[in-house]
Amino acid sequence: MRAVVVDTNVVVSGLITGHDDAPPARILDGMLSGRFPFVVSEALLAEYRDVLNRPKLRKRHGLAPDEIESLLVALAHNAIVLEPSAGPAAPEPGDQFLWNLLVSHEGLCLVTGDALLLRARNAPASVLSPAAFISSGAKLQ
Repeated sequence: MRAVVVDTNVVVSGLITGHDDAPPARILDGMLSGRFPFVVSEALLAEYRDVLNRPKLRKRHGLAPDEIESLLVALAHNAIVLEPSAGPAAPEPGDQFLWNLLVSHEGLCLVTGDALLLRARNAPASVLSPAAFISSGAKLQ
């Protein structure tokens, strides 16, 4: 199985969904248990942290700051940490770190719920929705 980059919106959705069988929840569970290879960078971990600590989101997922840190440590423990390379321009400047990470190693795939990224024609790697990733045969059980 090739390694994937899991966008922040999938991690957040995995935490706040009320359905354990929802694709984002299954993906997050798979990340936490190391069931499939996934890649992070320092920038991606920082975004996970920043977004998960937003007050409105903290109300929804119910995690305290120390619990968020524990979650991030568990994710980093199971992840392949890569240094990003310079990639093509991302559809939105705020997503450039994802495009850079995708070109850092051949064969990576981005898993995202972001419609703009899913439609991007200049993606440096394949881009899948959480449901498409699950359907692709990812070993998440």
